[in-house]
Amino acid sequence: MAPELPENVLTGATAAASSERAYVTFLAGNGDYVKGVAGLAKGLRKVSTAYPLVVAVLPDVPEEHRQILKAQGCIIREIEPIYPPENQIQFAMAYYVINYSKLRIWNFVEYKKMIYLDGDIQVYENIDHLFEAEDGHLYAVMDCFCEKTWSHSPQYKIGYCQQCPDRVKWPAASGPPPPLYFNAGMFVFEPSQETYHSLLQTLRITSPTPFAEQDFLNMFFGNVYKPIPPTYNLVLAMLWRHPENVCDLRNVKVVHYCAAGSKPWRYTGQEANMERDDIKMLVGKWWDIYNDTSLDLKSRNDVVKEGDEAQAQAQALPKFSILGSMSEPNIAYVPAPSAA
Repeated sequence: MAPELPENVLTGATAAASSERAYVTFLAGNGDYVKGVAGLAKGLRKVSTAYPLVVAVLPDVPEEHRQILKAQGCIIREIEPIYPPENQIQFAMAYYVINYSKLRIWNFVEYKKMIYLDGDIQVYENIDHLFEAEDGHLYAVMDCFCEKTWSHSPQYKIGYCQQCPDRVKWPAASGPPPPLYFNAGMFVFEPSQETYHSLLQTLRITSPTPFAEQDFLNMFFGNVYKPIPPTYNLVLAMLWRHPENVCDLRNVKVVHYCAAGSKPWRYTGQEANMERDDIKMLVGKWWDIYNDTSLDLKSRNDVVKEGDEAQAQAQALPKFSILGSMSEPNIAYVPAPSAA
């Protein structure tokens, strides 16, 4: 079942511990993804989060982009890239190879708990209450296997999807169904040096697979993964693949603009499914936040190299008032697989 998530209220000791919690995202290169991260910072501010946004940046992120993000109140944390073992794997997307660098965030041990969000995500309701979820688990939303990027998988070939396991049942002749698989664009986790070093050691002996670090994280955390409702990471393909699993779009908390052509800052409406009214509405909502100058914030956070002790003194964003969370939809979720 999905975890019991407490109401979004921070008082007393919880508010005092806010510096031990943070949102975190990842940025590489000098491309236009900086717009997504800047928009995410403004979106978190709009929903009155109590916690800062840390941006893990690779050395190739230009100073101009870092200044844009610092002006939005982000804490910039420079990390070194991580590359997988060499082999002949063909990734679902060529740029996925650099995403292994996201493993560095497990070394951000000045924080006890973090929520990772991809740069093409926007937060439309306060989700600070996720920090209250029970420790010892990785929380994330189950992915969908119905898009062509999954054509390499047995799930796609069979027509089976964990989002609707009864529509096309997993054939008994193929053994037990595959374990639950999460989308790594959003997840709740606990930084730990022990986990960090184990991740890197395991990566050295693990062959890359088409979905790069997402496959790797699913393998590594499979026994502690707990699914949470799709409203915390609405992958846009769900709108046409599994509309029955999507609650009222007005109440969706987190939208993941990962479908081809859906990045708001690149949107043309020409790609498949991009002419849909619901897509246009969600793209418009993103731009409303990005263009809202009242959400801009100037900040003086310094760039800190990974491992630099000065990072422990980094200043978090000012505390904001907290909005009450809306009740969750009444949806049953399949329990995460046991360690057996």
